[in-house]
Amino acid sequence: LTLVAIPVRFHTISHPNQVVFDEVHFGAFAGKYIQGTFFFDVHPPLAKMLIALVGWLAGYKGNFDFTTIGNVYDDTVPYVAMRSASALLGLLMVPMAYLTIRDGGHSMLAAVLAALIVCFENSLVTNNRLILLDSYLLFFTAFTIMAFNKFYKQINNPFGARWWTWLALTGIGLGLTVSCKWVGLFVIATVGFSTIKDLWRILGDVRISKGKCVHHFLARTLCLIIVPFMIYTATFYIHFKLLPLSGDGDFHMSNTFRQTLVGNAVDETPIDISYGSHITIRHLATNGGFLHSHNSTYPEGSKQQQVTLYPHRDVNNWWRLRKANSTLETEEVEGDVIGSDGETPLEWIYDGDIVRLEHISTSPRKLHSHDISAPLTDNDYTKEVSAYGFPNYEGDSNDHWIVEIEDGPTEESRERLQSRQTQFRLVHATQNCALFSHDVKLPDWAFGQQEVACMLSAKKPKTLWMIESTTNELLPEPVDMIGYDIPGFWGKFFELHRVMWTTNAGLTGAHPYESRPSTWPMLKSGVSFWARPGTQIFYIGNPVIYWLSTVAVFTYMILWGFFRFLAKTNRPDRFPHRRPFFENAAGFYVAGWAFHYITFYLMHRQLFLHHYLPALYFGILVFGVGLDLVFLRLRPFQRVLVGVLVCSLVIYSFVEFSPLTYGTEWTREACEASRWLPSWKYRCD
Repeated sequence: LTLVAIPVRFHTISHPNQVVFDEVHFGAFAGKYIQGTFFFDVHPPLAKMLIALVGWLAGYKGNFDFTTIGNVYDDTVPYVAMRSASALLGLLMVPMAYLTIRDGGHSMLAAVLAALIVCFENSLVTNNRLILLDSYLLFFTAFTIMAFNKFYKQINNPFGARWWTWLALTGIGLGLTVSCKWVGLFVIATVGFSTIKDLWRILGDVRISKGKCVHHFLARTLCLIIVPFMIYTATFYIHFKLLPLSGDGDFHMSNTFRQTLVGNAVDETPIDISYGSHITIRHLATNGGFLHSHNSTYPEGSKQQQVTLYPHRDVNNWWRLRKANSTLETEEVEGDVIGSDGETPLEWIYDGDIVRLEHISTSPRKLHSHDISAPLTDNDYTKEVSAYGFPNYEGDSNDHWIVEIEDGPTEESRERLQSRQTQFRLVHATQNCALFSHDVKLPDWAFGQQEVACMLSAKKPKTLWMIESTTNELLPEPVDMIGYDIPGFWGKFFELHRVMWTTNAGLTGAHPYESRPSTWPMLKSGVSFWARPGTQIFYIGNPVIYWLSTVAVFTYMILWGFFRFLAKTNRPDRFPHRRPFFENAAGFYVAGWAFHYITFYLMHRQLFLHHYLPALYFGILVFGVGLDLVFLRLRPFQRVLVGVLVCSLVIYSFVEFSPLTYGTEWTREACEASRWLPSWKYRCD
């Protein structure tokens, strides 16, 4: 079967010679690793680093433009080698499925059928042939389950060499799996659930001393918790080392994080801020960046100058702090200190002060709000923010903002504005709304920058701001300066995880091929990966396999409930030897299926059919165990007959949908005939 899987996985792997689906992302990330430029992604780094390693070994320099599906690969991109690495890992899942079933104590025929199903599953083959993370995730998942089964075979030989070897390899597999995608946490949950059950059995076994119980607990803690955590953190350590240069992922991270990247150092800035100071203001709750304005107007609403968030340092981020009721000639009428010229009094900005913010590059326009709905967030409690003003006009009360200091690390920074210390809100003096921003991008007329508005009763996190940089030639010498603390590994590790989590949860936008978990087991939809007239790669599973594995999982659940019912009613159990078989063998795989499937119902982000692949693998293992149960009641020739029937259905279905898997040409009639369900929305033109 492993030999059979070679042509199944590698057939026409060079086709198409174009960027397909999420190769857009993961091919580009490989280039970032090779060039050492920092990028951001919501997934842990291991699989991406392995893809980059293959590309680097094959001579890739990281210069290809992966930005668009359909971009034609040139000779500088070893895309065949990078795809082949994924295909090789998918190929190795076939023997691992066989060994997993066999090591679980099941028949060779059941193991062969499970491996054959893995070999001819269309969605697995499609995924395995592209530069994607899932091949790496699924390979390490399959390896971990195989290793855990081999460890469990040593249950009667605890602390022997093989026992330690397979326990350690299980832990290594857990660490590698979760280092590819956080979905690996569900593998940890699956193995952890079984481990807790086993420890409970050991604890209740009077033949095992308390000292041995402690040894069992410590061994599992070391191998199944500490080792995976060490591997996981090590992948991030390598990730940071490979990406020392400033890159396009910088804007996701805080300024303290950016300080660690070459080419992105932020200079120290004066800590004191007075009226007349020039400042840049950073939004704290999102990665949108700086309060910004530019010489473009809103197409609707007030049609005044746009105010946005902009993630990069720019001359249009600078504002001048002015008193609410003053002219340029009478700005500083009283002061806290005397300026460096020995004459001009400087006045700090305190909590509750009313200020105006004049946009320096388009002066005399000032930060302004009024009773007009925001450009995108169109409701009664969200108002437009603009930059408004003209020469010889000092503005009106719609330019007035109340400074509300929220927090700061020192007592002084909680009383008056200080750079990089004070967290504050700006509340509009007449509308009582707070300046806020959120992760909503404006259209092309605002260059895709982030919306800024003024919201009534806004939640504090999205209304908090901090002054990042300031200049004022009149500050008295010596000027107290402040920089950013350089974070160490753990500071970067935890910040990156915080941003990964919030960004992942925020992936809620609509997508034409997204689907909900309820549609996955019965294969009600697929995903278009790549399309050209007369040919396409459409991600869809082998329906026979999806449906049979789903039936197997729910059959187990029904029988489990039936056996429980018999036990509670004291009725005779007609299957006294098969109930433990179900609970201990198939039950482990059903738990894996449940952890990898049901938890997606709790997620409100974009989801796609490929998220079901790990659960599908466990479903295939359940089906293999279920077949073995059926075989116990059949004669040898009947077992062979059932095996041949299953093989025939699986292979027929695979061939039927292979044009969608390999992107080969087919006729309109064949395409239309293959659409078994009306919800399968692939093109037949």
